[in-house]
Amino acid sequence: MSEASAPLRQHLIDPEICIRCNTCESVCKPKAISHDSRNYVVAFDLCNACGDCLSPCPTGAIDNWRRVEKPFTIAEQFLWDSLPGDAEPPTEVGPADVPPDVARLVAEANRAQGGEVPPPWSAAHPYVNLYTPSKTAIATIAGNHRLTAETSDVDIRHIVLDFGRTAFPVLEGQSIGILPPGNDENGRPHHVRLYSVASPRNGERPGYNNLALTVKRITVDHDGNPVRGVASNYLCDLNKGDKVQCTGPYGTSFLMPNNPGSKLLMICTGTGAAPMRAMTERRRRRLALNEGGEILLFFGARRKSELPYFGPLMKLPRSLIDVQLAFSREPDQAKEYVQDRMRVRADAVVNFLRDENAFVYICGHKRMEEGVLHAFEDICKERGLNWHLIFASMRSEGRFHIETY
Repeated sequence: MSEASAPLRQHLIDPEICIRCNTCESVCKPKAISHDSRNYVVAFDLCNACGDCLSPCPTGAIDNWRRVEKPFTIAEQFLWDSLPGDAEPPTEVGPADVPPDVARLVAEANRAQGGEVPPPWSAAHPYVNLYTPSKTAIATIAGNHRLTAETSDVDIRHIVLDFGRTAFPVLEGQSIGILPPGNDENGRPHHVRLYSVASPRNGERPGYNNLALTVKRITVDHDGNPVRGVASNYLCDLNKGDKVQCTGPYGTSFLMPNNPGSKLLMICTGTGAAPMRAMTERRRRRLALNEGGEILLFFGARRKSELPYFGPLMKLPRSLIDVQLAFSREPDQAKEYVQDRMRVRADAVVNFLRDENAFVYICGHKRMEEGVLHAFEDICKERGLNWHLIFASMRSEGRFHIETY
């Protein structure tokens, strides 16, 4: 190939995850970046690849490059819904094999749905595994807030991580890895622990390069025996300004749909609320755009005092979400689990299952799996529907997602 016909390297912006915050345009010295009511774009003849716009971008949408024979024009870029062609690796960090510890955790989390399923057809493009245990991203603790009552023996925290000028783009439903310092009892470095992101794609605080996690302090194991969770206690004890080593992001399946009118059926317990909060907050911030359909949330905990985000959840408008709470140990109240509330609202559940624009998300403790899936089966059977066919169809269409631990 002659020098004249050699591929050109073009800088582009991903319209699927760009949040139109204008950060890139404001810092672009050669004035190569512009926008209309639809997209932010880069003029090939003006961009000098200086990189000034990369780090400030809160989502990583800015860090995209293509090898092209002929540069895409501004007019073409303004019409895009997604980037064309194959991407180059990010300029500063690149993908690598997912660490074995992470692969094992993801496989276990997806076991109940028969492995990873396709993402929703309209989901934004996720960036995965940009940072590894050998090359971590360093975040600063911007906030550590207790969500459960001080009188409760369950300590659940809302922890905000600030990535500063490090590009760490995440979507609702993705997870990140936390690498605790020190070694285990065998003298080996601690392995990565996964935590679902609890904030929407434009951050816990819009306009800043941050995200939130929902972390429960682990002090007993599943059998009630005393234990000290390495990562959970490490995170819960951190103070504002402390540094944390992070890996990821991870997750290409448990993503929210972007198509207008899509409906969300969410079922979660405890800290399984994290991805549900991220998706709900995404919808709340965009209410004025009238993009979203119904949201039905089944949320379970032992007691009201142990339910993370209870206060803010109760303040959400009914026009946004229908919240169904289930408490299994609340004093002077009959024991109830999320599957029991599903049966109470069986007609609504069936309406979601019948709607081809509805998506189901289940997240929480693995012990909830069997009861929830049995509830789906019973609800369908009572109405003459074949649950197994529905489940297989929704799974293949990327409309049914389970992540339990």
